[in-house]
Amino acid sequence: MTPVRYTAVAIVLHWLMAALLLGLFAVGLYMVDLPLSPRKLQVYSWHKWAGVTAFAFVLVRLAWRAGHPPPPLPASMAVWERAAAAVAHGALYVLMLAIPLSGWLMSSAMGFQTVWFGVLPIPDLIGKNEELGDLLRIIHISLNYTLAGLVLLHIGAALKHRLINRDDVFGRMWPSGIRKT
Repeated sequence: MTPVRYTAVAIVLHWLMAALLLGLFAVGLYMVDLPLSPRKLQVYSWHKWAGVTAFAFVLVRLAWRAGHPPPPLPASMAVWERAAAAVAHGALYVLMLAIPLSGWLMSSAMGFQTVWFGVLPIPDLIGKNEELGDLLRIIHISLNYTLAGLVLLHIGAALKHRLINRDDVFGRMWPSGIRKT
């Protein structure tokens, strides 16, 4: 029998990642305007710790998804909608990998090693290079805004399925298992 919902593990990983990404984005917006101080350095450290954690979660999600494919989309969906969903989901995963990598590269280039939770040093990926660090900062910020836009599109598509199409797409990932009404 073909499942109509994502697995419980996939649902938990989805919502944990959603909360983590929202928190990372909010902290990222907050921290850039802080004046240089011990507080700013601490907030940057927290942001980097959460970024490393998000990267690890994405790897776990990809591993889980490799062994647990998503439930099929409704047959009523147009071919272009199925293609758009596949492209959007692929882009979400690419961005969830690229953003922490760009942050890690940026930190390395700026000469600030990441120490996960203040305990585990993460090796620098590249040597110190301020010009490259500035470019990577722009890339990191741009990728984050791209992800934010894609997440809004994802939410809009989910709400469309719930409120307009009234199919089971929304309920497949909602924790309580909402079904079409």
